[in-house]
Amino acid sequence: MKYILTIPLLLAAAASVRAAFTWQNVKIGGGGGFVPGIVFHPKTKALPMTRSNSGQGVAYARTDIGGLYRLNSDDSWTAVTDSITTDAGWNKWGIDAVALDPSDPNKVYAAVGMYTNSWDPNNGAIIRSSDKGATWSTSSLSFKVGGNMPGRGMGERLAVDPQNSNILYFGARSGNGLWKSTDAGATWAKVSSFTAVGTYIPDASDTSGYNSDKIGLTWITFDSTSSPLNGATSRIFVGTADNTTASVYVSNDAGATWSPVAGQPVKYFPHKGKLQPTEKALYVTYADGAGPYDGTLGAVYRYDIAAGTWKDITPVSGSDLYFGFGGLGVDMQKPGTLVVASLNSWWPDAQLFRSTDSGTTWSKIWDWASYPTQNLYYSISTTKAPWISPFINADTKHLGWMIEALEIDPLDSDHWLYGTGLTLFGGHDLTKWDTVHNVTIQVLADGIEEMSVQDLQSAPSGPELLVAVGDDNGFIFKSSDVLGTSPSTYWQNPTYATSTSVDYAGNKPANVVRVGNAASASVQQIGISADGGATWNIGESNAGGPYGGIVAYSADADTVVWSTSSNGVLRSQYQSTFSAVASLPSGAVIASDKRKNGYFYGGSGATFYVSSDIGVTFSKGGALGSSTSIRDIAAHPTTAGEVWVSTDVGIFKSADFGATFTQVSTALKDTQQIALGLGSGSSWNVYAFGTGSAGNKLYASSDSGATWTDIQGSQGFGSISSCKLAGSANKADQVYVGTNGRGVFYASGAVAGGGSVTTTNKVSSTTSSTTSKVSSTTVSTSKVTSTTTSTTLKSTSTTLTTTARTSSAPTTKTSSAPSSTPTAVAQHWGQCGGIGWTGATLCASGYTCSKQNDYYWQCL
Repeated sequence: MKYILTIPLLLAAAASVRAAFTWQNVKIGGGGGFVPGIVFHPKTKALPMTRSNSGQGVAYARTDIGGLYRLNSDDSWTAVTDSITTDAGWNKWGIDAVALDPSDPNKVYAAVGMYTNSWDPNNGAIIRSSDKGATWSTSSLSFKVGGNMPGRGMGERLAVDPQNSNILYFGARSGNGLWKSTDAGATWAKVSSFTAVGTYIPDASDTSGYNSDKIGLTWITFDSTSSPLNGATSRIFVGTADNTTASVYVSNDAGATWSPVAGQPVKYFPHKGKLQPTEKALYVTYADGAGPYDGTLGAVYRYDIAAGTWKDITPVSGSDLYFGFGGLGVDMQKPGTLVVASLNSWWPDAQLFRSTDSGTTWSKIWDWASYPTQNLYYSISTTKAPWISPFINADTKHLGWMIEALEIDPLDSDHWLYGTGLTLFGGHDLTKWDTVHNVTIQVLADGIEEMSVQDLQSAPSGPELLVAVGDDNGFIFKSSDVLGTSPSTYWQNPTYATSTSVDYAGNKPANVVRVGNAASASVQQIGISADGGATWNIGESNAGGPYGGIVAYSADADTVVWSTSSNGVLRSQYQSTFSAVASLPSGAVIASDKRKNGYFYGGSGATFYVSSDIGVTFSKGGALGSSTSIRDIAAHPTTAGEVWVSTDVGIFKSADFGATFTQVSTALKDTQQIALGLGSGSSWNVYAFGTGSAGNKLYASSDSGATWTDIQGSQGFGSISSCKLAGSANKADQVYVGTNGRGVFYASGAVAGGGSVTTTNKVSSTTSSTTSKVSSTTVSTSKVTSTTTSTTLKSTSTTLTTTARTSSAPTTKTSSAPSSTPTAVAQHWGQCGGIGWTGATLCASGYTCSKQNDYYWQCL
């Protein structure tokens, strides 16, 4: 759901101030998701150029859930849409099309929006930049744009007239037709003379609207060789998602009138349409599905513009043709040279074809020697993202899948890039294909962080960061020193597509548990680690049963409580078979006390639950004010019994194992994820997403929630209801944010305030003598036999609906003040009174206890 922005009127003492936090990505590296489109500028190289690198073309890569990236001269990428992907603009991370101005390399345009169905309540927009994405202007559209919808690899749907930079065309989805701007993208009007709308619907029976919407127009290509007409390019081609009478249309009068191109094939849907100006030829790849997951047949055609004739140049036929075609790279330096890609060849691998004679003959990047041995005419390097090597080696598909984006640098015939459902590949020796027939393929997605993060944890004296992600399982960063280094592997054994939750044992932080989200009878959806997530064993699970949801590990690592997506709340001790926990509602938010082994916490609706018998039974805990929805629960990493709860009305805190709660400052409302992180000295900071004086953002408090500071600043995290959060338990003042499409961000900085209030009712950290039954012995890695499942998850994992950490009815946290004698003294900024307050009522010398509201008085 989408939460309405409400900014409360705050008193000055509790108002938010901006902290100087600089955000950067934790480097998982290598992309991690689908790259459906790549666009090179036709004339300009990226700078700076060096003696060892003559520079490469200015280029942009679009992603379906992670925004837009600009290519740098050293093969790395820079994200350029973070500044506009605020909570209100979360859907701008869905990029459905990109266009560059051939006359100005600084100008870039993109069509943004995530879904055309109800998952995204917002209309789409065309964004434009005149400084290579450093800043953006937005032109809202009257309809939705689907950057993460079916057919998102088609394109490009957006194009700039090479004769007139003020003219742009955009091909819409959902039957909305063709649109035109005559003022460089500032305003848009429908082209009434173009009546085709692209009527193909992948699945009309899909009640969600995701697969039952019209795919619409698929690409727009200007013929730069045509004579200008009234200062505009006269000939324009448009592809549509139709396969009945026509799917490629042309205008010869600068868009005044349109007609189907004569003699065209009508069996398949055109995915890419690219001009080779020297040849005066239009190349088109076709598939029998819209992609990016489907497509079992297809074709490649060459249209001779001068002669007005079509030629079928499909590289294979008969039984060798069991896929459609997507990616199409046309060499601008060498007319007649092109590379095309199978859209989805699920077995044994993708296939790439290269022709140097305009498609008359083709060579493959691999062929059969004697089955099952393949002759490989390439090598693959994953140096920039080592974890990709075990990922692709666990399957037959080394070259990838969902290959819709494939480009040859228009200024360098050796430089090429292609996008897959996992990463972005490419290289710098493509012309060796024509000589030694062996090219070097590399992972060239350095800087692209396209992970949908499902959970984050940081364990005191344990792993610095555990990252559970969609599609790619998860990763460990052992210390802060390696946050800038791509991991050597992802979580394996068990291997499943998505890890929805991860947790550590507070007293034994090397012990970690994680759960996955596939309904599988063959791959158990729970893993146990005894070495901080470096290696894993398959945890006990009921065959074919539980998956998804949230997992919590007891402080001594002997008990797992699992709030599943499929089987309610379950419990397992000593890795025994899971049994139902009837006293906790299905879908409850859960957490374990990190120091007291017997305690688990739960939340459902407005009710907070506590278990003191290692998860066997749960009973109602303290009340959470007027809250109706518990969103998240965070147990203090080092203090037993201290629990923080995030709710629809704000944050509550307990110092007595959830028996009673007190709401902290009401300056922060409608809160989402909450986390505690090591602060200065022995204090702990509190971090939370919610609505404060700076809007819906990330805030931090160093005084137990008395005051809150905006630490997000101008950094976009997308929808805050989809973000995950962890404070570092090992490095002071460092915090992590997991996003739904841009990976993990982190920043460090001191938070303004009066210092964290420490509790006085600490429970001894002495643990029970029961030892964990987890074995550190690993078993053989579970092989991934098909990546179809992992890729299809991308469409659902990016919906605005909150993921694992959000309960069906979120709850709130109140803070119970530390016990104190009446003569105790509260320090500057500390709480000194309010309804339910039992702590100090006197302030340190020089400060006065001042009422902020009925529940909160503060030393000022």
